[in-house]
Amino acid sequence: MEINNTLTIDGAIKEFAPQIEKTSPLGWSWIAFLSVLVLFGFYGLYTQIAEGHIVTGMRDNVVWGIYIVNFIFFMGVSYAGALISGTLHLFRSEWRKPVIRMAEWITIISLLIGPLYILLCIGRLDKLHNIALFGRIQSPITWDVIAISTDIVGCIIFLYMALLRDFAHLRDYPELKVPKWKKKLYYYFALKYHDTPEQRKKLNRTVDIMAAMVIAIAIIVYSVLAWIFSVTLQPGWHSTIFGPYFVIAAVYSGTAVLIVSMYLFRKVYKLEHVITELHFKNMGIILLVLGAFFGYFTFSEYLTKWYGSQKNDELLISILFDKYYWEFVISNYIGVLLPLIIIGIPKFRTIKSITFTSLVVILALWLNRYLIVVPTLESPYLPIQDSRSAWVDYGGTWVEWSLTLGGIAGFMLLFTLASKLVPIVQLSALVKKDKSEENRKSE
Repeated sequence: MEINNTLTIDGAIKEFAPQIEKTSPLGWSWIAFLSVLVLFGFYGLYTQIAEGHIVTGMRDNVVWGIYIVNFIFFMGVSYAGALISGTLHLFRSEWRKPVIRMAEWITIISLLIGPLYILLCIGRLDKLHNIALFGRIQSPITWDVIAISTDIVGCIIFLYMALLRDFAHLRDYPELKVPKWKKKLYYYFALKYHDTPEQRKKLNRTVDIMAAMVIAIAIIVYSVLAWIFSVTLQPGWHSTIFGPYFVIAAVYSGTAVLIVSMYLFRKVYKLEHVITELHFKNMGIILLVLGAFFGYFTFSEYLTKWYGSQKNDELLISILFDKYYWEFVISNYIGVLLPLIIIGIPKFRTIKSITFTSLVVILALWLNRYLIVVPTLESPYLPIQDSRSAWVDYGGTWVEWSLTLGGIAGFMLLFTLASKLVPIVQLSALVKKDKSEENRKSE
């Protein structure tokens, strides 16, 4: 079904009004369910604060675990959202409009949740301010704090600029039946924007500049995160390709998250006429290309370690093929080959198959981060003799899994609430002609 592009702005708002005016009983049940999972995570946090890190699986040897894996995964998803939204905006592709808003929200929500997992690894949160007061610029962790802070500010500005026009349209639509607080929110957030030619010109240029900036920031920030690992001498981490490897993995997982989000919102809000099969196929092709790049980097990374035959690298590889055999297969074989087969063969390329493939990719990329972090820490650079298994082997506890589940639920909850604040699709995606596009072409 093609997009109904004969609507005016008022017609587009009317079509999305049920989404932001009211919530169905099923919607409230979904919000309540996610809230319970978030509260369960808070209970796990309370347990960890009250009893200490002994309730986690982290010990002297494996000092990083599921928390760091979640941090890397969420930050990767956020950078992927920034790259996708920024790139699609600058390319001016018409098909991008129904999906770009979701990518923008994915960026911000992941950026708000991801860094929280770093705090869960810190035993003395009361000393956290010392990072700002006495942080050493030589430390990659200090670089990461600066980079993430910059990225959060830049992406919030980019999202706000992208939402400004819709805030103004919602403010000026008289038939919108929303609470007074939401009307006031639209009024203040619209910043007296009335879509005049001069305002439109300035806003378009601002969004273009911010789109270019968030692309650059995303690449820089995730490279810095990769360097935290690669500048060490730990087996499995000391690699020169970790920067681009992390960036490709981030965009790969983020594209999969975006596809799943497209499918869910398409079903929940009946957006079949807006988010069409074309959008899934286009995003699927992007997923296919990224999967090929990810597979190449993965092959290069493990081939050089195996062929080099260094003692510590051999120990790490033996652990991966023994203790983590199935995790390794899902991450580096199924997570790479499945998109190449399903999306690469046209007759298999359907909405459901692309969505299923994306779910597998999400699982594979989370496991990929796990295999980067944990097995290396279980392969100490200096051999440990006569040590108990609990000192070397890592296993996540219910506390860590509760906070993981709480983070995922928090992501879904914030995404759901965001869709109740503004339309999950740009209003211009439903309009016959987007005036801002006409102005760009005439400039």
